[in-house]
Amino acid sequence: MGEVAYVSEVRIERLAGPARLAFLPAEREPVRFGVHGAIAKHYDVSPEVSEPHAATLDYVVAATAG
Repeated sequence: MGEVAYVSEVRIERLAGPARLAFLPAEREPVRFGVHGAIAKHYDVSPEVSEPHAATLDYVVAATAG
């Protein structure tokens, strides 16, 4: 097995409900995660509980497609 080439150092801060901030390498500002649309509906999250933001699933799909 070869040497480890990279270890990602990410910190997640839970705000409230599904809202979280991700502190990612090479980003000046934290990335906000949450839920929206069908995902919010699935988890019964109303806009009064958490404003809509991209879900982690959205980022996984974007990274895979990229």
